[in-house]
Amino acid sequence: MNLGDFRENYQRDALDRAALDANPLSQFETWFRDATGEQSQSRWRKIGIALYKLWSAICNHRPADINAMTLATADKNGKPSTRTVLLKSVDERGFIFFTNYDSRKGRELAENPNAALTFFWSDLERQVCVAGSVTKLPVAESEAYFKSRPRGSQLAAWASNQSEIVPDRATLEAKWRELEVKFPAEIPLPPNWGGFILRPERIEFWQGRPSRLHDRFNYAKQSDGSWKIERLSP
Repeated sequence: MNLGDFRENYQRDALDRAALDANPLSQFETWFRDATGEQSQSRWRKIGIALYKLWSAICNHRPADINAMTLATADKNGKPSTRTVLLKSVDERGFIFFTNYDSRKGRELAENPNAALTFFWSDLERQVCVAGSVTKLPVAESEAYFKSRPRGSQLAAWASNQSEIVPDRATLEAKWRELEVKFPAEIPLPPNWGGFILRPERIEFWQGRPSRLHDRFNYAKQSDGSWKIERLSP
């Protein structure tokens, strides 16, 4: 299969050093709002996003999860694995997501707490790459988020021994129904389920440009807690 003809000439926007926030988490929040269409940079971009959403609805295309991110982890021997997870919060501590602690990613993070994230927003021709160390979210915060989830999702967190082999779907559904009876009212937080915080040590912002001369800026955490910003060659 030859994929050489799949090319896109990125030309929607530019990224200048003067436009960057000194804090990469603030810069990320700005780009995230752009991705949701909450604060487009121009009237024409707002119109473009609206037309794109209309076209997607007409074609019955489900809109992308703006908060979807690729999470890369590695086990104690350095063997990597990736998957797509959903960002649930970002604050001064870093990037927060939730999972089963006994899953493959949970086990790998227990063995090797170094991880990386990638966000890609194709309609804006933007990418954000994050690398840092991961720690568990305090139980009280995990519990608060778990209670906000739909009841079906709460039951699924109990029913699924994530990443373990299961004989068939019927087994999963039977377990889910069993738990539905066991927990007729409030569902407690599973002991092996909760949040992680990735505390960034490096964040790169990538803006696609024509002829592959992309704009790339890297934020590197310094020993005093400040961030050093440098332009990278595309």
